[in-house]
Amino acid sequence: MSSVIAVVDYGMGNLRSVSKALEHVAADNQQVIVTSDADEIARAERIVFPGQGAARDCMKHLNDRALTGVVLQAAHEKPFLGICMGMQVLMAHSEENGGIKCMDMYAGDVCAFADESLQTQMQSLKIPHMGWNRVAHKQAHPLWQNIAEDSRFYFVHSYYVAPDDDSLVAGTTEYGIEFVSAIARENVFAAQFHPEKSAHDGLQLLKNFCLWQGHV
Repeated sequence: MSSVIAVVDYGMGNLRSVSKALEHVAADNQQVIVTSDADEIARAERIVFPGQGAARDCMKHLNDRALTGVVLQAAHEKPFLGICMGMQVLMAHSEENGGIKCMDMYAGDVCAFADESLQTQMQSLKIPHMGWNRVAHKQAHPLWQNIAEDSRFYFVHSYYVAPDDDSLVAGTTEYGIEFVSAIARENVFAAQFHPEKSAHDGLQLLKNFCLWQGHV
């Protein structure tokens, strides 16, 4: 009997590249589907929540498709991988677009690299942060298995998460400041970088997710 990995389609994100990367590393008994159907998401054994663009648009698309509740429920119950915007909107609030209420899975904010308080640190750096950068592991986790400390992953973003609870932090990256590039708790792992665009180590992380049972 096949086990379903559901990639949540809420109208944003590079769904084809995410689904193709997952298909490349999934086990023979695993089926990858891209879906905007709440029932299919609820039935799936694993959830991947990708995204790109703006927090306001992300929340609007989720709410318009009545997917916010089922995604949050999945994040409480089953192996769950958030990618890029799919990580950011798990926080309570984003500074983007003048301030946006997010999904409030975790206490904390999504902050801008372009904030006035960071002008000195960021003056010589381009925003968005785009390209390859290193990720330092801040907690042991099954999704880091066979991925070396300070491996390089691919980023495209202008905002970063700042969780209230430091124990949530699973990885950090340097770009003018040290920012949180991965979070993890219980059955949830989420990353600011794009594993589907991150060559061997990105595929290894996705493979680890396909094998992960949702606990550390």
